[in-house]
Amino acid sequence: MAYSDVDPQTDLGTHTVTNQAPPLDGFDPLACDPALTDALRREGGAPEDLKGLAAAVGSAEYREHARLANENEPVLRTHDRYGHRVDEVEFHPSWHALMELSVGAGLHAAPWAGGPGAHVTRAAGFYLVSQLEQGHCCPISMTYASIPALRHAPALAARFEPGLTSRTYAPGLARPEAKAGLLAGMSMTEKQGGSDVRTGTTVATPHADGTYSLVGHKWFTSAPMNDLFLTLAQAPGGLTCFVLPRVLPDGTRNALRIQRLKDKLGNRSNASSEIEYAGALGWRVGDEGRGVATIIEMVSMTRLDCVLGSAGTVRAAVSEAAHHVAHRSAFGARLADQPLMQAVIADLAVESEAATTLALRLAGAADRGETALLRLALPASKYLVCKRTPAVVAEALECLGGNGYVEESPMPRLYREAPLNSIWEGSGNVTALDVLRAVGRSPESVDAVLTEVDAAAGADSRFDAACSSLRTALREPDPRTARRLAELLALCLQGSLMLRTAPTEAADAFVSARFTADGPWRTAGTLPPTTATRTLLTRVTPTT
Repeated sequence: MAYSDVDPQTDLGTHTVTNQAPPLDGFDPLACDPALTDALRREGGAPEDLKGLAAAVGSAEYREHARLANENEPVLRTHDRYGHRVDEVEFHPSWHALMELSVGAGLHAAPWAGGPGAHVTRAAGFYLVSQLEQGHCCPISMTYASIPALRHAPALAARFEPGLTSRTYAPGLARPEAKAGLLAGMSMTEKQGGSDVRTGTTVATPHADGTYSLVGHKWFTSAPMNDLFLTLAQAPGGLTCFVLPRVLPDGTRNALRIQRLKDKLGNRSNASSEIEYAGALGWRVGDEGRGVATIIEMVSMTRLDCVLGSAGTVRAAVSEAAHHVAHRSAFGARLADQPLMQAVIADLAVESEAATTLALRLAGAADRGETALLRLALPASKYLVCKRTPAVVAEALECLGGNGYVEESPMPRLYREAPLNSIWEGSGNVTALDVLRAVGRSPESVDAVLTEVDAAAGADSRFDAACSSLRTALREPDPRTARRLAELLALCLQGSLMLRTAPTEAADAFVSARFTADGPWRTAGTLPPTTATRTLLTRVTPTT
């Protein structure tokens, strides 16, 4: 029969869909992540408090909200139809649905209201929603981090904390005191300095009533629809921290002018803007000339969220890859049953477990006030975990082949998000040099890190050799090798935690791939042939 004789309505089976993974909808991100639940219990958190949030994160409804919020990007409206300056950003309804979910779960500032393990449980929740959608995590993180800085001005903290810790999401313009819930942001970098905030040229002029007028241009201000902003400006006494509301006590708009929204590689659901202070009114937080010291606690908390967010992004990518290979076949066998694919996913799973375990350990340290450990461990961890994220996401994407490269898949969005946390709150060189400064200025931090690392001493000779190298590097800090030190320090922290807390198969795989003579930066899937790859793959595979 000639092709031309075929009735075009005849079904020849060419449109029957076979050998494709079903949507990853309705899965439980807690059930397939024992590294998270074990670490959460170990650090004093409550996994049972996250069940409702986890159900939402894995649901088709909220996964669709994540897609829609990124496909329908925020739009800046500088003026209304009559020419009045309004400086409003319009968001898609799915953005608001995501914000309502995270605020309702208390992932912003609710833990500051108290309760045992509240910060650790919140950290695990932030890790979960980072797997869902990363853009909305920015205002959530900044609100969380604003409280320690605000407390340098007790009267301002008493005024704004009730709204910031409320679990009510209340978008829109209104006096902060009149809103059921508040969100905070920070606005520090300027175009001439970037991370070097001390070079800022924004000027703050004091008034007799204790307020200041600010004039200047800020280069990156994310979530400009938040209610309050912590910012830095040059006061008569030097660089100083201020809090600026979008709406003043008399109900008028503050002079915060949104110049434009940034066209970013990723994080597209979130509005990042340039803001002009045109005589904007603010209140001083902390002493004049102590701006960096005042706001540094906010930076530290957002750095913790960078680690948590990157660990969540890694985990989301691993879940997508493990789910795909569990349902896809090639060359006569299911991908998950093929030894080389098992090796790849197992390697990614071990990377994810090490990142998750370290992130939750840092969250526990923050909850318990282990400041000496955090001073050194936090910048090193941010350096390594955030640096590894793009490589891990790329490998996970490749597991899906072409299906992972098309925009119908969530993988391209994860890939675009992957570099962000390494840049935010100090890029690689900044955080590596922070490690160097901590080594030089805080010997108690070095002791705290070595105590943590030594908790696994003797468990594996390869790990012990790396710890010996770390001690040598700590005695000889050098700016030229700051990145090597940050990397080694974070790897030793991860190794110690894995050896003490992870299953033997996972701990051995981690040490084998990262503490051998040829170094840790081989491609994924190059684990020793004796590695229990099937066990590690099964450990992280979602079930629906």
